[in-house]
Amino acid sequence: MSSETDHEVCGMSVAIDVVGGKWKLHLMWALEAGPQRFGRLRKLLTGVSEKVLAENLRQLEAGGVVHREVFAEIPPRVEYSLTPLGEELRLALRPLEQWGDRHRRRLLDNLASAG
Repeated sequence: MSSETDHEVCGMSVAIDVVGGKWKLHLMWALEAGPQRFGRLRKLLTGVSEKVLAENLRQLEAGGVVHREVFAEIPPRVEYSLTPLGEELRLALRPLEQWGDRHRRRLLDNLASAG
């Protein structure tokens, strides 16, 4: 009997661990436009708390998807951007976004009638 974990069997499990949760995919979208400062990300993602935003950025950084750059200025400036790995992931997620756009009305109607 094999002792393989889900991560060893399915790449989808690893990918979901990297981008899972409510805000990580939204962060990927926000960083698509290029480097962003924390305050700008907070404005783009209405409804996210500073704590949750910081946690999600740290997790994406730990996953190698986001780069955090601190500029030696006074006051210090920090920018977040996608790494090459993050950019590749963003491109891989593009078809999912397009699918959602194509089926938006039906999906929203289905969710509304189920709730």
